[in-house]
Amino acid sequence: MKGFPDKPSYIIQLLDGGVTLEDVIDGHICEQDKVEKSAFVVGDLGALMRQHTCWQSMVPQVQPYYPVKCNSSPAVIEVLASLGLGFVCANKAEVSLVLEHGVSPENIILSSAFKQLAHIKYAAKNSVHHLVCENEAELSKIARLHPEAKLLLQLTTEAHAAETSMPFGFSLKSCRHLLEMAKELGVQVVGAAFHIPSSCQDPQQAYTRALSDARCVFDMGLDLGFNMQILDIGGGFTGSEFQLKQVESAVRPLLDAYFPQRSGVQVLAQPGCFYVASAFTLAASVIGKEVVARRWDSLSQGEKNEDTEFLYYMNEGVYGSFSHKLLGNIITTPLVHKHALCVDEAVYPSSLWGPSLDQLDQVVERCLLPELLVGDWLLFSNMGTCCLEEFSCVSTCSQLPVYYTISTPDWYEMQEAGVALDSAMKNVFVLQYSM
Repeated sequence: MKGFPDKPSYIIQLLDGGVTLEDVIDGHICEQDKVEKSAFVVGDLGALMRQHTCWQSMVPQVQPYYPVKCNSSPAVIEVLASLGLGFVCANKAEVSLVLEHGVSPENIILSSAFKQLAHIKYAAKNSVHHLVCENEAELSKIARLHPEAKLLLQLTTEAHAAETSMPFGFSLKSCRHLLEMAKELGVQVVGAAFHIPSSCQDPQQAYTRALSDARCVFDMGLDLGFNMQILDIGGGFTGSEFQLKQVESAVRPLLDAYFPQRSGVQVLAQPGCFYVASAFTLAASVIGKEVVARRWDSLSQGEKNEDTEFLYYMNEGVYGSFSHKLLGNIITTPLVHKHALCVDEAVYPSSLWGPSLDQLDQVVERCLLPELLVGDWLLFSNMGTCCLEEFSCVSTCSQLPVYYTISTPDWYEMQEAGVALDSAMKNVFVLQYSM
């Protein structure tokens, strides 16, 4: 057993002797079966290291800055800080959290469309100078409350505008006026930022337009005497290695053309989902079941039992860990715990619901599952960016238990990379886990 003298804020289970993540999930399900069967989350911290290695190997020229809003779990922040990532914070609470984990203010960016006055003051007091600015009102506030700020102008992109009904950032036409306004107010502008969402159908065209516009902004800023040195290409990285390759193939030649290494421009990105999505699995149990007769037109021809539909109710729903469903995100079909689907096994149209009996509390609208029993467990993967109460800096809801794990090979790989979990991370307690 390894640990620290200080009281830990969380425990990491070190998996040894061939113990797998599935074994840990099995163990906690057995524990829950003896009590109230609460939903829980298991986090694989080794996945953070694997994603970091992937990022460094594929886009080494782009410095990752983690957006804390994706998952503010203290274990995640601690590991990513130890790996040397920068952080993008949306408010005072997130800035405070990151500073508590020893991150240098120079590696923090305060970014939100409309910043509260107290948040700007807090950034100024704690020497967090890099702020993203999205409109004239924000520029005036920042000039008054944080005169030492170093601004990144947020550029709008067609791809992002198509995804949201809210205005976001500056158009290229308005940037000249904004730069002149910053000059008059005596505020430094050090770069530009933009965002291409992962839903973009033509990333090549989107990045070509966005990087061309960013180059124009840099040129305008240099003409006005600003030291333009930071380019933030935003998020939109799903966690898929294939999608990262697509983005890299689109971005690399454009960066070489518009922002070559000899220019001295520091290129940043915000891979939030990329780092944490695959690191967390949520386990929820079936607490209710209904059988209804309904024909779904989407069923393939000849599907057996197509007139039978099952409605399953779980102990977790959209008013908890699946709240991102309310924002239009899709929850993928879960795996059934300890169930290996046979080729000739019957599957049925099914929908998954939360416990509230509210019409909005539908987690998965349509999926095909074998017939389940009350008490069965469902495993939802890629839950690292979901709004789990444990991860929120501001949530007042009851928290789901989160069990952090790391395999022995990942443990040693982290230590070789310079991340000593048992010495550098002061808020953890490492417990050896064996079957």
